[in-house]
Amino acid sequence: MSGLSLAVGPRSDRDAKSAPAPSAMASSKQQEPPVMGGVMGSLRVIELQLVAFIMVFSASGLVPIIDLIFPAFATAYILALSRLAFPSAGPTSSGDGGGGELFRSSRAFRAYVVVGTTVGLFMPLAYVLGGFARGDDHAVRSATPHLFLLSCQILTENVVSGLGVFSPPVRAMVPLLYTVRRVFVLIDWIFDVWFNKKLPAAASIQDESWMWFGRSLAIANLLYFSTNLFAFLIPLFLPRAFDKYFKEKNEIYAKRAEDKQPIASAAVEQTSDQTKENKINKKAD
Repeated sequence: MSGLSLAVGPRSDRDAKSAPAPSAMASSKQQEPPVMGGVMGSLRVIELQLVAFIMVFSASGLVPIIDLIFPAFATAYILALSRLAFPSAGPTSSGDGGGGELFRSSRAFRAYVVVGTTVGLFMPLAYVLGGFARGDDHAVRSATPHLFLLSCQILTENVVSGLGVFSPPVRAMVPLLYTVRRVFVLIDWIFDVWFNKKLPAAASIQDESWMWFGRSLAIANLLYFSTNLFAFLIPLFLPRAFDKYFKEKNEIYAKRAEDKQPIASAAVEQTSDQTKENKINKKAD
């Protein structure tokens, strides 16, 4: 969701407590899926739910045209980057086709992801469902574009991470593109619930609480994802992705040079032997 999922590598608390034999560790790494692959894990049920959300939001008429077009533009741009600008460097020691992990997960890191998932996905979804139940079309229309783009982002992150054929810079561009767009959508959400929504003078306490819940939720999302964009994705995640990518390319080029060196030395030796033989033949003549 926030790009943190792409940075968190597989890790198991059980493996951290006990240190098994190297062979057992190798087999467990092959069998156990990443703890936080994608945003919500590598669960196919979640991906199906995301597809359902995207279809419902698209058909509801609550998402502006520009936000409906943006996922197609982002996907086309990501594919163009993967083919033209940053193609995969090839298989690495991690065996993931150039992906690998950029950050080691920790409890604080995981807590940050959980907070983002709760504030960015679960609570807005509850807000939209509550809006349907209360007949508050204004609340539903305000929060739906954010949920639509977030669902597209999570699905794209899961697909890009699962395929393992995209380079780290391309993978880093997925949360970056979507987060930049969603920051503007969140600003519209805040403006909508703070300035365009008014309660009647005789409004009940429940209505006032509901209105302030929507306002607080919009501000919380803007604060979280703005912090994530300017304090994590741009200064930390993106540079490490480029650094890993170019290191892998240098390693591959160095390995190719080493493979070509014995062939070149053999050719030089053969040429020197041929030269010596020609000199001997000339002296004999």
